[in-house]
Amino acid sequence: MFIDPAVNMKPEPLRYSPFKALVVPRPIGWITTMSAAGDLNLAPFSFFNGVTDDPPCVMFCPNGTHPDGGPKDSLRNVQETGEFVFNLSNWSLREEMNKTAEHMPRSVDEMAAAGLEAAPSKLVAPPRVAAAPAAFECKLFKVIDLPASKSGRPSHVVIGEVIGIHIDDSVIVDGIVDISLLQPIARLGYMDYAVVNEGFTMMRPD
Repeated sequence: MFIDPAVNMKPEPLRYSPFKALVVPRPIGWITTMSAAGDLNLAPFSFFNGVTDDPPCVMFCPNGTHPDGGPKDSLRNVQETGEFVFNLSNWSLREEMNKTAEHMPRSVDEMAAAGLEAAPSKLVAPPRVAAAPAAFECKLFKVIDLPASKSGRPSHVVIGEVIGIHIDDSVIVDGIVDISLLQPIARLGYMDYAVVNEGFTMMRPD
């Protein structure tokens, strides 16, 4: 079948848009930010990835608005302070990650609400999730405004330069990060997720 997104993203027999089910698996951007007033926010984002490695940069997309109106806390905070932290969510943290997806009042600390302990960052103000097996401290490079949806929903790309990396020593074996120990989870389509607990190696032809 062929889909024209400008016409209909759910032609028969599809019940839902297949877009998120086809751009898979997607790393989960579990992002810590802090407002200028010191309010902490922790939220997972379905659209997250690395964009370059020298200098290392990542992006996440805080699309939509806060239920109370205005930009989502993560976007507002990073625009106010220019800092954020990416926390890697793995199999053992899946339930806590999901809890932080709940829409809460701006004053609520989602990290504490999910029963997570905060660990101080070294170079930025927002803390990291202490239990996360890896975390990136980031400074804001640029916020890019994307085209609004048909309903007027705003979308943005936040690009940050990674200025500090934390890795749990327990997932490093023979000088590399062992994916079977890291066990990152990824976003699929609909309400589906995946866990990466094994991999395979292919050498480049050149």
